[in-house]
Amino acid sequence: MFKRISMYMLILMCIVIGGCSISDSSAKSTEDVIRIGYQKNGPLIILKSLGTLEERVKKNGYKVEWHEFQAGPALVEALNSGSIDFGRTGNSPPIFAQAADAPFVTVAAGKSKFEGSGILVSEDSDITSIKDLHGKKVSFAKGSSSHYLIVKALESEGLDYTDITPVFLSPGDARIAFEQGQTDAMVVWDPFTSSTEVNMNATLLVNGEGYTTDRDFFIATETFTKEHEEMVEVILEEIEKSSVWANNNHDELIKMLAPILNIDEDSIKLAVERRVYGVDPLSEEIIEEQQEIADTFYRLEIIPKKIDVADVMAK
Repeated sequence: MFKRISMYMLILMCIVIGGCSISDSSAKSTEDVIRIGYQKNGPLIILKSLGTLEERVKKNGYKVEWHEFQAGPALVEALNSGSIDFGRTGNSPPIFAQAADAPFVTVAAGKSKFEGSGILVSEDSDITSIKDLHGKKVSFAKGSSSHYLIVKALESEGLDYTDITPVFLSPGDARIAFEQGQTDAMVVWDPFTSSTEVNMNATLLVNGEGYTTDRDFFIATETFTKEHEEMVEVILEEIEKSSVWANNNHDELIKMLAPILNIDEDSIKLAVERRVYGVDPLSEEIIEEQQEIADTFYRLEIIPKKIDVADVMAK
């Protein structure tokens, strides 16, 4: 009985004064962990699968934790709450995060992947041009790169956003509605685009060329960027190395991604062959691209206030 009471007292003292070696060890371990958020259809899954980042940072006393997210907004929210340190998302979630005053830093951009983003119609559709979308039901994810693409495509032909009936659906739900004929067109990105083309013989009415670059963006918390600047550079270097591997090893990349994404190899092949992986510095051109998206979303009252995207770009 006395031994049991003594153990309870020891545990209580540890909690009160925080002086136990177990607690200290845990705190030190946490400081040395890089927590990275990724999505299965993004470039970080390639880096994760290759395992090269773990090898590189281990030399500096760090280890990597990978946290999977289904969508960009959830990843950005995790970054905002401090649950992760670094992540990748599409071009729209950072705009929404900035409009909500979330603290983060955009540290780099990905290559344009406009060829895999576009407007799909069924193979027997009477829609043969953007003008034919007038009065049609068009599905896309609200506030996504696809939302921006459809707005710019319509405007290029003198149509207004109000000339279509928007149907806000996630890519998976949009595919079902499209297959069942509940919508006339679907705006989406790879590999959802390629899978619909391959498995439904859908027609890609237009891709994103001239409408959107549909870039990836790599973001980090302000704290991680300031306190671990060298690790941010290491991560970006390893992303670039894994991107070079991906660009030069399509066959291996296809076999890697198909089971991860649970999508057939033919669809992955189409997506991979029309995309270039890589990291770009934050140029004025890229900042202007992102500002145009933000201004469009503000004009459409999708975000509550006007923002200057340069405010969250790494200097």
